[in-house]
Amino acid sequence: MNNLSVFSGNANKNLSEKIAANLNKKLGEINIYRFRDGEICVKIEENVRGKDVFLIQPTCPPVNENLMELLIAIDAFKRASAKRLTAVLPYYGYARQDRKDRPRVPITAKLVANLLVSAGADRILTMDLHAPQIQGFFDIPVDHLFAAPVIVKYLKEKKIKNPVIVTPDVGGVKTARAFAKRLSASLAIVDKRRLGPDQIETVHLIGDVKNCAAIIVDDLISTGNTILEAAAKLLDYGASVVYAACTHAPFADETIQKLTPAIFKEVIITDTVPTPPLPSHFTKLSVSELLAEAINRIHQETSVSSLFI
Repeated sequence: MNNLSVFSGNANKNLSEKIAANLNKKLGEINIYRFRDGEICVKIEENVRGKDVFLIQPTCPPVNENLMELLIAIDAFKRASAKRLTAVLPYYGYARQDRKDRPRVPITAKLVANLLVSAGADRILTMDLHAPQIQGFFDIPVDHLFAAPVIVKYLKEKKIKNPVIVTPDVGGVKTARAFAKRLSASLAIVDKRRLGPDQIETVHLIGDVKNCAAIIVDDLISTGNTILEAAAKLLDYGASVVYAACTHAPFADETIQKLTPAIFKEVIITDTVPTPPLPSHFTKLSVSELLAEAINRIHQETSVSSLFI
């Protein structure tokens, strides 16, 4: 492990420190500062020549600042002769722009992939991509982890009676089915219609949720509109209580206030991105141990596939 170095950007230092602790390592010394005009500068404060470097930086809000910081840091490590540079993105920003769903719009998720490769990343480690096919945007290896094992373990310990797993989007059926199988629960689907970037209309509910504890699973909560609409539909159809379980929580303004205990018995998230202080009905789980194990296996050149569940 002497050849392994773990560094962190400024986006989520708390998670980076937990990952390093799980690896029995200290975070590497790096100085990231800004000139008066806002330009970012990176200075690596220790020798990394010939090292296997893992740079942890989720591209969460402020997305552009954190993304640019990551790109500049990657360039600095490559010019410092790191043997291999793995960019660890617990949260991959711009992932929702993964296809042309309207005329004359960009595929920004592909652009970000190109930027990471051009900057010099040799490998990507990420978690719960909004669209799994984003892995194909890279011409370098991508290890795509899921927070499901962490969330499922927590839900099992709660011993929720009569659970039903609900996906608020048809595209999330595969993930919801995996949750349902591991929790021995039934499955329901909320069919939604997107009216605008932050406007959602719930149209149909497929499945029976009457007198059930509905657990909405999704990859992220931003404005909260999707799960709010889904929760309202579930309660209308007789669900006894509603839980939300989402990996990423890049909360927009007032999202936390909207996810009230009057609607959600509990909102379960992970620490892939930093969050402000949370109300008592929010639970934040850590994915640091899972990410640390993946980093260890990548460094040791052993199988990571058993973590992809």
